[in-house]
Amino acid sequence: MSDPGEAEIVAWFTARSERAVETACARIFLAGDAAFKLKRHVDLGYVDFSTPERRRWALDRELAFNRAAAPDIYRAVRRITRTAAGGLELDGAGATVEFVLEMRRFDDGAVLAARPEAIDGEMAEALGRAIAGFHAHAPLRPEGGWSALAFTVGSNAQLLRELAAQLGAERVEALVGLTAAALERQKPLLQARAAMGFSRHCHGDLHLGNILVEAGRPVLFDCIEFNDLLSDLDVQYDLAFLLMDLDFRGRRDAAVRVLSAYLDEAGRSFPAALWEGLAALPLMLSVRAGVRAHVSAHSGDPVLARAYVEAGIAHLSPPPPVLVAVGGLSGTGKSSFARAVAPGLGASPGAVVLRTDEIRKRLLNVPPGERLPDSAYAPQFYRRSYDTLLANAGALLKAGRAVVLDATFIDPELRARVEQLARACGVPFHGVWLDAPVPVLEARVAARTGDASDATLETLHDQIARHTSRVDWAVIDATGPVEDSAAAWSRTKAPH
Repeated sequence: MSDPGEAEIVAWFTARSERAVETACARIFLAGDAAFKLKRHVDLGYVDFSTPERRRWALDRELAFNRAAAPDIYRAVRRITRTAAGGLELDGAGATVEFVLEMRRFDDGAVLAARPEAIDGEMAEALGRAIAGFHAHAPLRPEGGWSALAFTVGSNAQLLRELAAQLGAERVEALVGLTAAALERQKPLLQARAAMGFSRHCHGDLHLGNILVEAGRPVLFDCIEFNDLLSDLDVQYDLAFLLMDLDFRGRRDAAVRVLSAYLDEAGRSFPAALWEGLAALPLMLSVRAGVRAHVSAHSGDPVLARAYVEAGIAHLSPPPPVLVAVGGLSGTGKSSFARAVAPGLGASPGAVVLRTDEIRKRLLNVPPGERLPDSAYAPQFYRRSYDTLLANAGALLKAGRAVVLDATFIDPELRARVEQLARACGVPFHGVWLDAPVPVLEARVAARTGDASDATLETLHDQIARHTSRVDWAVIDATGPVEDSAAAWSRTKAPH
């Protein structure tokens, strides 16, 4: 610490705090119910906090930007002033020597990075929908998108090459070359998305360390404020940090649930090109892994940094897409089965799950958990729901994304249509029909709560009466736990 003024302020806060947390750009001092964030006096190239003016500017922006997602955490920018006796105090009458951001203190253990294993299906679902809502209300930044991603690709290349001795020059060059080529390939798509409204003022640093859970809901905090090239982004690139982080930690199940929920929620607000944008996701995941690689190396963990380099390379060689359709009567566990098999299909973090139950409510702009009127199940709207299901699936498959369709598929014509979609897209198809005894189905439907499905016992009995045609998909006994039915399918699946 070369700045005597900085040393004095750090010592003053340290003496009045219970604990301090240090990052590359800041120090956070915890005292009582408050947390005081002090910017370091550094110039790291991508961020410049070397002058009081730059630090005050950054703190003001941090307060304003974070209030969008975490209004009750970010309190005020406070002045550190000189006392008449020569000491320091907050907001005194003396001369200002520094500025600090006051926040409400929260439980460190509530931050998801501290417990990624605690992200269950409901929390992953809530995360995806919360982030989609945040993006839908974010200010447009049409000048961002591709240019912001290109900036980070270039920055990654420079920083990783400087660390080549630690990370392995050959692997660094492989990642740099693959990323540059992918960026050039995706340039037209990313520029088009910026023009259509997908480039917005985003969080910018949306990994598990910047998401906490309070009162059962996810709260996004600590967004990037110091460089617009790191925050005026394609919304999918913003989401990609969380997806990459979950995948890297072995939580593809949570990551693909986040992605599927995000797409369903974002489909209410963003243009139809939302689905085609998944073609750029492997690049975005790779760039995020590259960021973590040089950050980890600079933090003194070359082993972790090398693992991120390998992850970045792997993201740019994704497996080909596949289409899976999961049919069956209400209560057979189609949604649970779809979510169980999705992480193992296609490119990271797995196959997008599309549900007619959610699509029906998306088309009517009704929350997933809200019950629809009977008119929403009339034949005309029924067809519209399946038309949308297949249209979304087709766009995702053409973008290189594996898809799992979750619907009853009682109508043989609909089963034929989904098989034809796979042929038209040139991808392997797997049809799965889940089966279980009627008493089991009745018990499950009667006990169901908090799900997008509106099926009742009357609905189930109507399905039983209508299900008269032979199904030539793989028939799986769904009487037991979903893990058993998913394992049974994985042993027998074959292209249809």
